[in-house]
Amino acid sequence: MMPILRWFGISAVVVVLDLYTKHLVQNAFLYGELLKVTSFFDLVRYHNTGAAFSFLANAGGWQKWFFTVITSVAVIVITYLIRKHHQEKLFCWGLALVLGGAIGNLYDRLTLGYVVDFLNFHINDLYWPAFNVADSAICVGVGLLLLDSFKKPNS
Repeated sequence: MMPILRWFGISAVVVVLDLYTKHLVQNAFLYGELLKVTSFFDLVRYHNTGAAFSFLANAGGWQKWFFTVITSVAVIVITYLIRKHHQEKLFCWGLALVLGGAIGNLYDRLTLGYVVDFLNFHINDLYWPAFNVADSAICVGVGLLLLDSFKKPNS
């Protein structure tokens, strides 16, 4: 398999898992409904009209198009970087995960007007903002990109 297709395949797997899990949640839960799974984890159905951690969620609607444009530009740049650096494994793993997550959330934003979040971790009454598979892939991808940035350059 061509190395470039491998990276886009990873992105596609992230998109499919993200959209499938969001579909399951949308069919199983009403908005705001919560299922306690453990003492620190719940499944929920929230709609995020903003960005990460609901940033700008209550901005009046313009943020949907703002984040759509930002994400579209990011998809183009990441695609270019994967094509240019397809031999750099750690770098491309990170990019592929970010790309898949970005596309998954972009799809929601364009088709629903919001992003479906459903993973809800907490300690007692201290809650981390709910998130989804796409958000998880983006975070892991950024972590891999940070790790890659500490590699020694080839001399």
